[in-house]
Amino acid sequence: MSNQSSDSVKRLQDLATMVSLAKRRGFVFQSSEIYGGLNSCWDYGPLGAQLKLNVKRAWWNSMVRRDDVVGLDAAILMHPTVWKASGHVDGFSDPLVDCKDCKTRFRADNTDSYINDKKCPNCGSKNLTEERKFNLMFKTHMGPTEDAGAVVYLRPETAQGHYVNYENILTSSRKKIPFGIAAIGKSFRNEITPGNFIFRTREFEQMEMQYFVKPGQDAEWYEKWREARWTFYKKIGIREENLRWKPHGPDELAHYAKAAVDVQYLFPFGWQELEGVHNRGDFDLTQHTKFSGKKLDYFEEATKERYVPYAIETAVGCDRLVLVVLCDAYREEISVDEESGKPDTRVVLGFHPDLAPVKAAVLPLSKKAELQGPSMKLRDELAQEFEVQYDDSQSIGKRYRRQDEIGTPYCITVDFETLNDQKVTIRHRDTMKQDRVALTEVSNYVAAGLRNFSK
Repeated sequence: MSNQSSDSVKRLQDLATMVSLAKRRGFVFQSSEIYGGLNSCWDYGPLGAQLKLNVKRAWWNSMVRRDDVVGLDAAILMHPTVWKASGHVDGFSDPLVDCKDCKTRFRADNTDSYINDKKCPNCGSKNLTEERKFNLMFKTHMGPTEDAGAVVYLRPETAQGHYVNYENILTSSRKKIPFGIAAIGKSFRNEITPGNFIFRTREFEQMEMQYFVKPGQDAEWYEKWREARWTFYKKIGIREENLRWKPHGPDELAHYAKAAVDVQYLFPFGWQELEGVHNRGDFDLTQHTKFSGKKLDYFEEATKERYVPYAIETAVGCDRLVLVVLCDAYREEISVDEESGKPDTRVVLGFHPDLAPVKAAVLPLSKKAELQGPSMKLRDELAQEFEVQYDDSQSIGKRYRRQDEIGTPYCITVDFETLNDQKVTIRHRDTMKQDRVALTEVSNYVAAGLRNFSK
């Protein structure tokens, strides 16, 4: 490899660049692409599936490794009265408008051209339908007949599973207030205007935690969870300059909320919500008590008080966080080759190692049998502890660039000297520094490097 001097680093400028990389490298594909695709539905490829799993694992560990939070995996299909009690049947809707000229359908509450001038955002026409409410829940039927009595809904959020299981979990886990319930699961919303790649989709995964507290202590815990969520994003390597708080004003609060704030991220398409932290008060448990007839209050033995707990909620979309991780990690390093004077661009996904879908790549310098044997043996040994790729095609320089583009922290080259000195060359993704390491120490070297990066 020629010597190069780094001139600048360019961050992600547009979403199209990320969409292209995501497909090319196997992170995200359009769903049903061979049939023309299905709008706003996406499939995670080999690298994307592992990245998403790592994101979920990081969130899960940040929650349930605490002594005061337990996990839950609730069913997607729930009793239809759950959604009546929660307000979703009557109130979970968006205002919908159709343009009679170009047939564009859009939301009336977040389209500037309509809000300001009552114009179609697509063609500018004022020949529009009246606003009408559109419920975002997907309906389906349970059982052999499709009558009204068999209607069920695909859940639009995971949170209601926490509330209807509140008493079961309280009793079985023997937790005391304050305590939380964390869950990761699929949710479905029939969005009118989904878009921006995996940012807003109709099928998505949520990572939600409901933390139950004594009334009067809710404001304190609301602030504590705000701080905890910000710390989480710093820990997984998201740059703080791309994060900000956006409090909800009085006219923005949900009807049940005492307070709410969003963590926003600066996407290539602007500042948008990543996570919400909400003080939901006692609305949910009170509603489910009313509709089910089951008391969901709490008796505090120490004070002999009985009360309905308040809930502090943290809710982030897993798919949205995956997009944040991809966008935040992307960089183009613009360099000049000192020998030729020509510019060169190295594309890197600088993932935090905990999230990187591949931790190390084993790259034999040649396809000759004498290198393939020890290379495969090393790959198999490392694979017992880490996610590892094996790549023996094209030049070593091109293989390095491929691994940079998928965010692999370490590339391990097995060369002909390895046969003599039993050592390999380990290259660092971010610095491109190379170390010569004994075969017997490779696993420890990689593990120590990943740990130190995490600190």
